[in-house]
Amino acid sequence: MKRGVNGPVPVIVVDQFGYPAKSSKIAVIRNPQLGYDKDASFAPGQQYQVVDRSTGKAVKSGAPAVWNNGATDTFSGDQVWLFDFSDVEAPGTYVIVDSEHNQRSPEFDIDDHVYRRVLKHATRMFFYQRAGFEKTEKTAGKPWADKASHLGPGQDPFARSWIAKDDASQEKDLRGGWFDAGDYNKYTNWAARNMISLLRAFDQNAGAFGDDFGIPESGNGIPDILDEVKWGLDWLRRMQNANGSLLCVQSLAEGSPPSAARGPSFYGPPTTSATLMGAAVFAYASKVYSARPEPELKAYAADLAKRAKAAWAWAAENPTVLYYNNDDGKQPGSQGLAAGQQEMDDAHRLAARFEAAVYLFEITSDPQFREFVDANFAAVVPDWGPSQWDAVGQEALLYYARLPGASDAVRTAISAKFIARMTQNADQLPMIIGKKDPYQAPMKDFTWGSNFSKAAQARLYELLALYAPDPAVAARAKSAALGYLNYLHGVNPLGLVYLTNMKLAGAENSATTMYHVWFAYNSRRWSKVTPFEPGPAPGFLVGGPNPAYSLDSCCFAPSGTPNFKCYMSPSFSLCRRGFSPPLSQPPAKSYLQFNDPWPANSWEVTEPSTGYQAAYILALAPYVN
Repeated sequence: MKRGVNGPVPVIVVDQFGYPAKSSKIAVIRNPQLGYDKDASFAPGQQYQVVDRSTGKAVKSGAPAVWNNGATDTFSGDQVWLFDFSDVEAPGTYVIVDSEHNQRSPEFDIDDHVYRRVLKHATRMFFYQRAGFEKTEKTAGKPWADKASHLGPGQDPFARSWIAKDDASQEKDLRGGWFDAGDYNKYTNWAARNMISLLRAFDQNAGAFGDDFGIPESGNGIPDILDEVKWGLDWLRRMQNANGSLLCVQSLAEGSPPSAARGPSFYGPPTTSATLMGAAVFAYASKVYSARPEPELKAYAADLAKRAKAAWAWAAENPTVLYYNNDDGKQPGSQGLAAGQQEMDDAHRLAARFEAAVYLFEITSDPQFREFVDANFAAVVPDWGPSQWDAVGQEALLYYARLPGASDAVRTAISAKFIARMTQNADQLPMIIGKKDPYQAPMKDFTWGSNFSKAAQARLYELLALYAPDPAVAARAKSAALGYLNYLHGVNPLGLVYLTNMKLAGAENSATTMYHVWFAYNSRRWSKVTPFEPGPAPGFLVGGPNPAYSLDSCCFAPSGTPNFKCYMSPSFSLCRRGFSPPLSQPPAKSYLQFNDPWPANSWEVTEPSTGYQAAYILALAPYVN
């Protein structure tokens, strides 16, 4: 096997964790035509075998089928053959072999519990992202043990207002929550969205989540995902003011490891969007926790319900309170407060209000919330949708359609439109039926965060499987959804599991590095997985291929006139030469395993996000038994 800039250039790619017994199972054999690996040409033999590793015997043999008459796939730049072994269902560990060319796939399992370990690692990502919480050797693993971060003078327990930094009377205790992504900031809108996704994963797939995920709360009789979400909710409660409003953002200092951070913490003002998202997650969480038998969780749920109502009331009275953090152009004086811009436009603010109304109607039966939903449901997803961009809005619509007491006409309209769009839009089920992607995960747009989009697209097909009245359509959709998970697990042109450091979960070739302040490029211990160093913690979903990736413009300054800061950066010599990949590649190969900072801007490709993670967990949970 030849080696490329992203590691070994794979010939036969499979889901490296494996496949549920009754699922579709397709190995992809690749002959690169375009991109960084185009010289690694390959023509498959006529006989492929599925070999049982325990016996060394072939359990299936056959010839691979050429995809699309031998055409080169636009998104991957590959010519592809497909080897379908869906009829192999016996539990075991297997490998796909081309004996004529001495090629083999990574090992994989066939088992109905094949993703359980994967889900554990993916959920534990949130534990590693906890702010202000000690990671012990027992709970985090010795390589990633760290003291509690951001609890010193001027930090989270003593956070000050960004717009009144010198006013000690406005100090707030904002301990807890999760680092949002590769940076350490915390955003109300995004954290609330992530909690809703995690709660939905549990709500619809409770059997997938045990009390044994290895976090400090494990063994307390409560599913660990509910303990983890409660950690996030407790921070969000601190972000809520006495009048019901919620602060929009919290900016934290950086350090590697997190406990090394020494700078102060600041918070942004309350906004309508943050308050609406708070209302939504408080209401939905109230529903989930109230169903638990523990008295303390029932009391917790009652408190969340009160908070949801208070947030709704404040947002109703203050419908357009906006704050654009880290953007002096839109919000003078905000530059430097966190990183990502979290404010919503009018359409997304309406969608947040709609979702809050759905969950408040569920827990209160108050007709005012149903009236709001009925008056606004048509505006939540664009007429051309649903798409990878509005899966969460579609989820809220369909959730309402299943509630007792929902208006019959609205219920019917929501379901009918969704099923029609998913089965008729060219960018949805017809892509699957037409076999548009040889890697079994077609997607209209490859952009920054493409792995998130893959998970979102999987979720849309899972929803179609839940709501389609035609059993054949439902089965086709469920199978389609799994193809996107297979892609994230290695059925892609890189043959790479897009989760970090997953060898212990069965991956032969998983992401070895990512852009993250803790696991930084200049950290010998944590920057990259090597035979001698542990690298980043397991289970983080990286951003994925990004054909829109760009270097900072300072990399291309005329000779003799470099930006001094740019010139002195560790990445300057590399950025002068350009990074290819991810530059100048087919979309699905626009990826490089790197974590270089500015001006190389690796965060556009390899940065993880709790948002990506929550979407992936939501998509994965239905396949975990």
